Amino acid sequence: MSGKREAPDLPEPLAPIIDAHTHLDACGATDAASTAVVLDRAASVGVGQVVTVADDQAAAQWAVRAAHWDQRVYAAVALHPTRANALDEAAKIELERLAADSRVVAVGETGLDYYWPGKLEGCAEVETQIEGFRWHIDLAKRLDKPLMIHNREADHDLLTVLLDEGAPKTVIFHCFSSDATMALSCVAEGYILSFSGTVSFKNARELHEAAKLVPREQILVETDAPYLTPHPFRGAPNEPYCLPYTVRALAALREEDPEELAKITTANARRVYGI
Repeated sequence: MSGKREAPDLPEPLAPIIDAHTHLDACGATDAASTAVVLDRAASVGVGQVVTVADDQAAAQWAVRAAHWDQRVYAAVALHPTRANALDEAAKIELERLAADSRVVAVGETGLDYYWPGKLEGCAEVETQIEGFRWHIDLAKRLDKPLMIHNREADHDLLTVLLDEGAPKTVIFHCFSSDATMALSCVAEGYILSFSGTVSFKNARELHEAAKLVPREQILVETDAPYLTPHPFRGAPNEPYCLPYTVRALAALREEDPEELAKITTANARRVYGI
């Protein structure tokens, strides 16, 4: 595509890191061989395992296949909140089947997205999103698997639904992008906050303050690749191998050693996902 930025250079390796949320299929992986290429590139800088995440039914099926192709891959399955209008009975049956797979470590990404309704054609309306979110919460509890949340401009309602339904034992806020007040509310409930490349963006001042407040045992790191490429590569394609850039940016904000933060987030990911 004309004008598209080149892929970032390989970063300096860090201690083994786990990418807590990525989309390998959207990074161009299509089969076992192309998946291995992406994973090998990540492994060369210390990113040894990834959780590849679904946002629709086809992506959920693909994620489970990928997790069986390569032992470095784990899967999370759900319908993205903007696609909650596709959660009919057939979809529920298929998602339940997929979510029960031994290689699936979370139900997600689900949650609420108040940015896209009215802007994106076919986007699920708010009430439909809430109904779908409630169903995914119940599924996570029935399977005793973590709930992986997508939250965009819906802080209050998201916490309200979790309180109303009763949250699963483990709740992960993927790509946490809210402010310090929301971070403290989540921390108080024992939720896990996962930080992506957005934490490296110079203008994300409220997020910077939030990132400083999260206890070590409640923090993860992710790429959300191919989206949200960290500074100074915004606009370039993202991949799991870019995760060390985010870890270093987060460590600088928290005034921590990057190697130590890599070890902490890896230990947390192993505990949270049971891997």
